[in-house]
Amino acid sequence: MSTYHSGNVNGPVGFGDHGRARTGNRALDLETLMDIADRLTETLRAEYPELVGQGEIIQRELALSAEDGLPPNRGRIRSALENIAIRAAAGTGSLTFTQQLTYALDL
Repeated sequence: MSTYHSGNVNGPVGFGDHGRARTGNRALDLETLMDIADRLTETLRAEYPELVGQGEIIQRELALSAEDGLPPNRGRIRSALENIAIRAAAGTGSLTFTQQLTYALDL
């Protein structure tokens, strides 16, 4: 069997992309990311009040990025998103917004 990558043989996900679909450019502008983070924090208030602090970390990092013009601190955002994803149940709005931010930031 050849090791040549012959394209998209497994549907939208190919070899070597660790289960990520290839959809081209997915970069969102900072304003959109901030809106998603705001909606995540609102949803956390309703579904998981104990995780609101994690949503606020994400909001703070994105706001700091908007102020100084530098990229957001991906490490802090990744940690906060992972903490939420571990606790949020499937089918909740919290997990949906978490996945959107994880994908948009390519974390």
